[in-house]
Amino acid sequence: MNSSYLQSIDAWVEQVPDSIKKDPLWKLEVYRDALFLFDLIWHDCEILSNHTLGKPIADQLIRSGGSITANMEEGFGRGYGKDYARFLRYSIGSAREARGWYYRGRRLLKPEVIQHRMQLLDKIIGSLIPILNNQKNR
Repeated sequence: MNSSYLQSIDAWVEQVPDSIKKDPLWKLEVYRDALFLFDLIWHDCEILSNHTLGKPIADQLIRSGGSITANMEEGFGRGYGKDYARFLRYSIGSAREARGWYYRGRRLLKPEVIQHRMQLLDKIIGSLIPILNNQKNR
């Protein structure tokens, strides 16, 4: 990954393997955003892990960030309806948790990094909610 913490998603997409891009889930912009976010989280956790107080934050952040896409993937694989909606709720909860961990780690990351990540998480949460509502009604 480019060392720039604000790498554009367009540049990032170029390095994503075709097997992921060919998956029907890739068509969802929110899924692409969440995968991109995880790569950014990985970079941020490398920074957080270098500080004694940042290590537990990095542990929680990498788990919650990875859980966003993992639950989207598992739920999408189960089809549509209430079961998929359950996994979308987990993804939303994980995104909110990651946002909280970014807030708690704000003293160890640059303010523009925190702002970028929180905006991306807000976008992910805002994009997942209508999908969740659609699935609950199926």
